Amino acid sequence: MVDPLNAWWAQQLVLCDWDFTPDPLQVEPAAARLRLTQLGIDSRGELGRHLLYSLSTADEAQALLSMLELTALAGAAGWLSESRGRAWAEHVARRVTSRYADINAWLSALKHARNNRGWLNGDDDFDLACQALAALEQEEVGITWPLLNTWLEQQEAGHRSGSRSEQTGLWPDAPDQRCWRLSAVFQPIVEYPARPEDWPDATGWLHQAWEIQGRDELIRVLLWLASQGERQRWDIEARTLLGLTPEQQIEWLEETREEPYAPELLAFVRVGEPLEWAAWDWLRLVELAWAGACCGWLSQSEADHFAAHAADLITRRYHDWYAVLQAYQRGRRLFDGQAVPSVDSEERMLLQASHSPWQQVPDFLLDEAVSDASRRAMRAWRSDPRHWLLALAGVREPDLMQRQGVIPMAVAETRRADAGQYLQDTLGLHADEGVEALRRYWLPAQAHHLNQLAADAAHGALPLARTPLGEPSPDDLRQRNGLKGVSRHSATIHMAEKFAFYLQMAIDSDMFDGVAMQELVAALRDCLCRFYPDARRLLEAWAAWESRLPDVEQPPLGQEIQWHLEDPGSIFHWLDWRSGDWQEPGARPSLSHFTSMSLVGPLNSAVWSEPQPESERECVAIREWVDGHYGLHCARDLEDFLAFMFEAGDRQEYLINYAPYTLNRSRLESEIAILETGDCSEEDRHHLLRLRRVRDNEDGCNDVDMAAWDIAQLMDLAIAGRQLGWLGADEFARYLERTYTLAARHYAGWQDYALGMYAGFSFFMGETPEREAFLAGFRQALIAWLTGAPALAGAWASLDFPGAKPRHFAPLHIDTLPGDQRTLH
Repeated sequence: MVDPLNAWWAQQLVLCDWDFTPDPLQVEPAAARLRLTQLGIDSRGELGRHLLYSLSTADEAQALLSMLELTALAGAAGWLSESRGRAWAEHVARRVTSRYADINAWLSALKHARNNRGWLNGDDDFDLACQALAALEQEEVGITWPLLNTWLEQQEAGHRSGSRSEQTGLWPDAPDQRCWRLSAVFQPIVEYPARPEDWPDATGWLHQAWEIQGRDELIRVLLWLASQGERQRWDIEARTLLGLTPEQQIEWLEETREEPYAPELLAFVRVGEPLEWAAWDWLRLVELAWAGACCGWLSQSEADHFAAHAADLITRRYHDWYAVLQAYQRGRRLFDGQAVPSVDSEERMLLQASHSPWQQVPDFLLDEAVSDASRRAMRAWRSDPRHWLLALAGVREPDLMQRQGVIPMAVAETRRADAGQYLQDTLGLHADEGVEALRRYWLPAQAHHLNQLAADAAHGALPLARTPLGEPSPDDLRQRNGLKGVSRHSATIHMAEKFAFYLQMAIDSDMFDGVAMQELVAALRDCLCRFYPDARRLLEAWAAWESRLPDVEQPPLGQEIQWHLEDPGSIFHWLDWRSGDWQEPGARPSLSHFTSMSLVGPLNSAVWSEPQPESERECVAIREWVDGHYGLHCARDLEDFLAFMFEAGDRQEYLINYAPYTLNRSRLESEIAILETGDCSEEDRHHLLRLRRVRDNEDGCNDVDMAAWDIAQLMDLAIAGRQLGWLGADEFARYLERTYTLAARHYAGWQDYALGMYAGFSFFMGETPEREAFLAGFRQALIAWLTGAPALAGAWASLDFPGAKPRHFAPLHIDTLPGDQRTLH
């Protein structure tokens, strides 16, 4: 039985100087490939371009005839399946019969097209072929115009009714193949799966255009394009430009004159062009994935997942193909640094032609199963916990996003040296301290403190700004009060992102054990997964705390965090959001232990984690301090002195040597007069100064309990003893508990404790020209600790004093220290 389509197709190929054959696909494969090469088509990818764009010529009839020849040659060469070739032939037949009423109109149009191109003279074979086809039509031999129309109508009716078997489309259209239609802007894909003949020079193109030398580099670039690409920098720069005056914009342009995108970006901003170009990254993601499949660096399944991921991102951002193409063109214009046509003739055909792979809306590209598989694959690529580190540290250092992938990227020697120098200069961290030294930068007590301040701010329960020692500055108060707006966000991310950056620098320095470092990274991931259920909650918390507590020594991160929140491809949305066994990078002290350590107050910097033994390098400075100030040389000396501090301390000296003078004013005046008229030794001079302070009741020394001065020193020394290794963990814990009890016995609250510490600091200070400056600084520090303004000065404002009745409100989340009975878990 004669196949109407094949017969008509074969008849038309006679016009291309073919011998008539019942099956147009039966040409020898080698001969077909040779003919395709002669036509300038040397790959299946180039064939796709010809099929899609050949109708953009004004000679439509000649273009349709050429498409018939191309599909026949491609089918014979094995570049098109038989069903795909027939689909194209049927499409051309519909175009021909709808455009030309009969065979005469069709042949006339072909002759006219050839005449326009100067081919008629000497083209006797073509003229004879036209006469032969016209004669067949007139004699009603073969597949005539009416017969072809009838067959096409039957096919259409069968398609509508569903009685026809599954029809092959012009382009691959199985659910897992539709996403490849995105590549049409570069290289229309006519058959699936990828084969080397689709792109014979794919490897060379990857080398030349992208400097990609192998599979691992390709995967890194694919993940980078998906998660960051060029768009992040352009997006953030555009937002910055929107907030600048015209004069400031000119200054920005001058500063970025070496960047090709700068003039074009400023032009976009000034004319009000939509600041959208993500398609530039995501369409190139598809192109690279196809190249990887063609050259064998990616399996077809891997390439499919990347293409589906691009489709997933594009359909989240764009609702029609015109928007996709416009965004792509803007990105191309920024990348090239020069204007390009908004839509050229080929792209217009891509948008409008009935045979375009973009005929359906973008949502057609994906179904749920394909999308789910792609999403699992994207998370699997980033399943290594180090991607959490790259994500967090990459907000401060965006170039880290180029390190994604299965195999960690080698770090250049200069980068290793710079990272090591950063750790030494910024953190005082050296290789001989080991990985354990990094745990000191995990500060869970700081997060607890911030969470508590925010909860109290939300309930209007923050400490009063006015204290007996003075008030904080208005700016510090505004910062503290502003925490009201972040009470629902866990604060761990505020310190964890800095910790992550330190970890990344430590890994880059190559100074520490790799296995132990990865354990720390995994613990960081587990902790963040515990406190934040998804990327959005983490980023919202980070943005909220960054807006309230920016790092004044670093550039603000608000715009970068907001970008990650809004961009669907951001790495944060594609991390493996699953925690293992619950652990943290560092110890989480109990609430009572944190309270005890905070008794040190401004005598030391705020203690946000339990101290650990330090390296010998650090211990040298600590030993010098305990020796110079207290004459302590070993663990036994420290234990004896701490015992003395618990039982007596400086407060006993006041009680024995000075308090009695308060009962006998005349004796006090006489003693002072005697010392003032004679030559005083250094010891007598100190005694005279203290007698004067008793006489003047300076800083309330006669009225307040100065035990706080001993308690603060006691805690300061216990911390030093733990850092020196003179106290073990259990011993240190016992000192914390004893100090907690001692403070509770002497004071009812932080304000009384602060007054006692200040009085003791003032009373026992030796003679120095800087006395007033020291007192002013210490007083201001105590104000900050009491009020929580600024928020990270110290922890008293967020803690209940030892033994006092709880007065704080419970935070809205579980990010607190163990022992906080107010938190509903």
